[in-house]
Amino acid sequence: MVVAIHALLLVAVQTGLRLSELTGLRREDLHLGTGAHVRCVGKGRRERSTPLTKQAVVAIKAWLSELPKNIDWLFPNAQDGRLSADAVQRLLAKYERIACDACPSLKKKRVTPHVLRHTLAMTLLQAGIDRSVIALWLGHESVETTQIYLDADLALKEKLLAKTIQGNQRPRLFKPGDRLLAFLKGL
Repeated sequence: MVVAIHALLLVAVQTGLRLSELTGLRREDLHLGTGAHVRCVGKGRRERSTPLTKQAVVAIKAWLSELPKNIDWLFPNAQDGRLSADAVQRLLAKYERIACDACPSLKKKRVTPHVLRHTLAMTLLQAGIDRSVIALWLGHESVETTQIYLDADLALKEKLLAKTIQGNQRPRLFKPGDRLLAFLKGL
């Protein structure tokens, strides 16, 4: 069971699949050879393929070696049917509590399947991936939808702000010259 949970969480955070896409995965949706990817049908019945990291491929292969061959769902429930969204949320909450022992700062965070999707978007942005590519990766119809995910990263904004300060200069208030003041008064 732990192998299944590891594979499920790794696929969730490394693909950015929506919860419904994740629970809807079947064995036939996987391609684990060269160019490993998972294929899913998302909102609006749009099909897309999302790449898998080597780490995710290893975890999925380990899980598949334990999963009986006659089960079609990649992450089945106890009755071998489709895993529910509530079940994934409960599993994530359970392992979040366990992780809090090793990383107490997690106690202050809210971890949900959607937060894992948002985490991937931010990771891709910080790696320099273009916003339009991130939108395609997440299955968004427009880049504007993706922008909502990307606006909230304060650390990235601080890093960009630090780049605007030249060398050892300290930020200071702008003081307009006499010519500029005279021009503005003449308006």
